[in-house]
Amino acid sequence: MDKPRVLVEFNEIVQDEVVLLSQSDEVTDSAGNSFLLKEGLEVSVYEFNHYDGGIKEFLFADGVAELNELSIISEWSKAVKWCCRINENGITVKNT
Repeated sequence: MDKPRVLVEFNEIVQDEVVLLSQSDEVTDSAGNSFLLKEGLEVSVYEFNHYDGGIKEFLFADGVAELNELSIISEWSKAVKWCCRINENGITVKNT
């Protein structure tokens, strides 16, 4: 991995370029570092998938933390406090 990142599920994109990030204020990244989320904090996120045939896929994105706004997003995401608004670079995919 290019840098420490927070694990997310890109299937949980709740709005254009907004993915669910965390139910709590504290998260742990892929290097084991714990930190507190706050509005506007730059975060790097990833997802890892391992498919039949041994194909491994990494999805990467960078963005900023923002509070989950239920009036804008959706009711099904109400258990999640924080989202990540993905920047203009979008989501990149790397297969190994």
